[in-house]
Amino acid sequence: MEQTVLSPPVPAAPARRRGLLSGWPGLVVRLAATVLLMAYVLRGISWGKFVALVANADWRWWIAGLATGVAVQVAAGVRWAALARPLGFAFSRRFFVWRFFEGSFFSLCLPGSIGGDVVKAYRVGDTTQRRLLAGCSVVADRLTGLAALGVLAGAAFAGTRYALPLWATLAVGAVLLLLTLAVFMGGVASIDRLLAILPTPHPAREFVARLMPYQQRPSLMAHAVGWSFLVQMGGAAAVGLMARSLGVVQPLSIWFAVVPLVALAVVLPISINGVGVRENALAVLLAPYGVAAESAVAVGLLWLASQIVTGLIGGGLFLIDRQAALPDAEHL
Repeated sequence: MEQTVLSPPVPAAPARRRGLLSGWPGLVVRLAATVLLMAYVLRGISWGKFVALVANADWRWWIAGLATGVAVQVAAGVRWAALARPLGFAFSRRFFVWRFFEGSFFSLCLPGSIGGDVVKAYRVGDTTQRRLLAGCSVVADRLTGLAALGVLAGAAFAGTRYALPLWATLAVGAVLLLLTLAVFMGGVASIDRLLAILPTPHPAREFVARLMPYQQRPSLMAHAVGWSFLVQMGGAAAVGLMARSLGVVQPLSIWFAVVPLVALAVVLPISINGVGVRENALAVLLAPYGVAAESAVAVGLLWLASQIVTGLIGGGLFLIDRQAALPDAEHL
């Protein structure tokens, strides 16, 4: 029988004070970093050119990029389902896609960098143990996404930086992929070793035992990484489509090299929703390909706008289906 793991009693007032002390200073620092980063990237651009770029944008390309980005979110939700269902979460793929969009909304509006992930786990599980288990599936989903991001960025960057032929670029990607899969296989293969260390009976041992499907079915990680490649390539293509609305036309291989590197930089909890980091990274990485700073910054803002729209879709889905309460904001 499943048992709820209860935390030791903690006085309510001190817990709230710790949440405020740990949350608000970090938020203020990130807000200041956001302002400074945007001021830095905007200092050298021509405002006349920037305004003309936005005013003359062909918004049909941006809508096409937005639609591609939404499709990417659906694929990411399917990937998460593939990792969560073997752990005992017998929900439909539609359920996980729905929750994935909800997570995008909370990642957008919450100050914490992992707020959306916490909400996803909380909404999927109905007890403390199941929410922790759902959190494991979210972490696995994140790791496979980052792995595919790194492989794609590494291969594409090596190909463009050293002017490698297609076969050599694919070879670099294959080597990086094999190394990535070896790391994942080594990780899931150690689950039984961890079980052997933990005493019997023990709540931690029972919890770790629930992760055994990952070891018994190693293909789960390989399939998740495959879905992640689809997600990351779709995300790069989406940004490339949005850039076309501003007249920035680059080969798809360039976006495969640039977008993953920018996405990796945005993951760092430096600014609010990556604002400033995204625009500076695009300006630096696109400059060697002849893209002006005004265009790079505008691409970054259009990319941000698409993420806001996608997040708002998730917010609408959350309002439609509020079947679970949310965790306290101090824990996000």
